Amino acid sequence: MRRILSFCALLLLVLGYSQQPEQAAPWTLEAAVAHAVKNNLQIKQAYLDVMDAETYKSQAVGNFLPTLNLSAGHSWNVGLNRNLTTNTLEDMTNQFSNGSVDMGVNIYNGKRNIYQLLSANLGVLARQYQLEDMKEDVMLLVVNGYLQVLFNKENLAVQNNQLLVAKTELDQTQGLVDAGALPKGELYELQATLATQEQQVVTAQNDYEIARISLAQLLLLEDLEHFSIADSDYDMVATMILDKTPQELFDKAVSSRNDIRFAATNVEIAEANLKIAKAAYQPSLSGYYSYSSRLSYADRLVPTGAVNQVPIGTVAQTGQVVVTPQAKTASAPHLSIGEQLRQNDGHNFGVNLRIPILNGLSVKNNVRRNKVSVARSSTVLDQQKQDLERTIYQSYADAKGRLIAYEAAQKTTQSRKEAYQYALDRFNVGAATSLQFSQAKQRYDAAVSAELRAKFDAIFRIKILEFYFGIPLTL
Repeated sequence: MRRILSFCALLLLVLGYSQQPEQAAPWTLEAAVAHAVKNNLQIKQAYLDVMDAETYKSQAVGNFLPTLNLSAGHSWNVGLNRNLTTNTLEDMTNQFSNGSVDMGVNIYNGKRNIYQLLSANLGVLARQYQLEDMKEDVMLLVVNGYLQVLFNKENLAVQNNQLLVAKTELDQTQGLVDAGALPKGELYELQATLATQEQQVVTAQNDYEIARISLAQLLLLEDLEHFSIADSDYDMVATMILDKTPQELFDKAVSSRNDIRFAATNVEIAEANLKIAKAAYQPSLSGYYSYSSRLSYADRLVPTGAVNQVPIGTVAQTGQVVVTPQAKTASAPHLSIGEQLRQNDGHNFGVNLRIPILNGLSVKNNVRRNKVSVARSSTVLDQQKQDLERTIYQSYADAKGRLIAYEAAQKTTQSRKEAYQYALDRFNVGAATSLQFSQAKQRYDAAVSAELRAKFDAIFRIKILEFYFGIPLTL
C-alpha cells in the first residue's frame, strides 16, 4: 500500500509539472529585431510592392515580343437556303468553319519599349530600397523600445535595492530607539522615507510593465504575460563613432542610406518616364501577318465529263434551233478538311506607319507633366539630403552632449554616494538627525536614477549615429 501511494503521489507530481505553462525564453535584441522585421505588417506590404514591381518589369519585357493570336469559328445557317445540287430554295441547315492566325510586331516606336523596361527596372530597385528603409525604421523602433525596457528594468532593480536599504536602516534605528540610544522621533522621518521609497518601487514596476508590454506589442506577440528580455549587463562601452566629424558621417550616410537611394531612384524613374512621353512625338512602324482558311460541310456539284446541248433560241429566217454545250454535273460530298484548308487559305501581310501630327495636345501636355514630375522628384531628393544632414548634425551634438551628461552624472552619483555614506555614519553615532540622513539618501537615490537614464540616453543616441554610419544595431 505504501508503494502504491508513493507511485500515485509521484504520478500526480509529474502531471502537475507537465501542465504548468512553459516559460518563454528571454528575448535578446538581435532576436527581437529579426522577429519584428519578419512579422511587421508594413514590411510584408512592402514585400508585396516589390512583387508588384517585378510584374511590371515582366510586362515591359513582354513588350519586345511579337503578338500572336489564333481564332476559329463555326456557324450554322438554318432556314431557307439555296440547294447547290438542285439549284432550288429549300429549308435546310448549312455548316461552315473558319480559322485564322494573326501576328504583329513593333518595328520602331521611338525606343518606347526600351525606356519602359528601364523604368520598370528602376521601379523594382526603388521598391527594394523602400523595403530596406522600412526595415531600418522598424529596427530603430525595436532598439528604442528594447532600451526603454532595459532602463526601466534596471531602474526597478535600483529602486528595490534602495527599498531594501531603507528597510534595513529603519530596522537598525528601531533597535537603537528600543535600546534608548535614540529618541523615538528619529523613526518618523525614516518611516516617511520608507513609504516614499515604496511608492517609487510601485512607479518603477508600473513603468517597467508598460515598457515591456509596449515592446511585446511592437513585436506582434500574443503571449504578453511571459514576455521578457535577456538579463545582461549593458554598460557604456568606448565608441569610435564620435571621433568622426559630422560631415564624414553625412558623406557616408548619403551614399548608403536606403531612403536617399529610394529618392534618387525615383528621380531616375521620372526621367525615364519623360523619355517615354517624348517618344510619342516620333513615328511608329509596325508589321503584321495573318493566315486564314475556311471549311464547308455542304454537298457540291462536280463535272461528270459529259456535255449536254442546251437550246438557247432559234434562227428567225430558218427556224433552226441554236444550242450551246453545257457540262453535266453530279452531286458529291464535300472535300476533305485538309484539301479545303489548302484550297481556301489566304495570306495577308504588310506594314503600318503612324506619324503623329495633331492629337489634341495630349502628347505635349503629357511631356509637360513628366517634366514637372522630374522637378518634383529632384526637389524631394534635395529635401531628404538636407533633412539627413540636419538630423546627423543634431544627432552628433545630441550624442556628444548625452555622453558628457552621463560622465557628469557618474561624478554626481559618486559624490552623492560619499555624502550619503557620511550622513549614514553621522546618523549612526547620533551626530545627524534622521531628516538630514533622509535628505542625503533622497539626493543619492535621485542621482542614481539620473545616471541610469543618462546612460541609456547616451547609448541610444550613439546607436543612432552608428546606424547612420552603417554599423549594425547591436548592444
